[in-house]
Amino acid sequence: MKNFKEDLQGVTKELKTLTKRTKELTTKLKKTAAGKLEKAQTAIRLKSPAQHAADALKALTKHTGKLIKAVEKFEKEKAAKKAKAKAKPARKAAAKKAPAKKKAAALTATEQVVNIIKRSKNGVDVPTLIRKTGFEDKKIRNIVFKASKQGKIKRSGRGIYVGA
Repeated sequence: MKNFKEDLQGVTKELKTLTKRTKELTTKLKKTAAGKLEKAQTAIRLKSPAQHAADALKALTKHTGKLIKAVEKFEKEKAAKKAKAKAKPARKAAAKKAPAKKKAAALTATEQVVNIIKRSKNGVDVPTLIRKTGFEDKKIRNIVFKASKQGKIKRSGRGIYVGA
């Protein structure tokens, strides 16, 4: 937003400079004889002050359009971040509520998951572990992978884990 403000200030400054320059050129043109002006324009092939100002205004309009698009994009990203930020606390609150037992709070995440798996007779799948612990899917899958490599748990079927 700061860049947008600075850009708008720059545009305003350029407009003031162009206006001042246009007034100076108009004053000079009034003082110069009409014949000399025509000869100078044909010899140098300069644009008229009005045409120069119009071109500058077109450029400024184009630049302002780009700035407006940039601000709209920024606002959309900001709104998306706010929505994402609002969604995250809900997950964290659910994760905090899950370990209600005093023993579970003292255990590590791996110990919690392994204990749940060992207590189950028929085995447990990942969605059940997510529901019981409140951990995210990625965390559960990493814990299950490491625990199976350490020999704490075994895979009894596709996606089903039992104590070793």
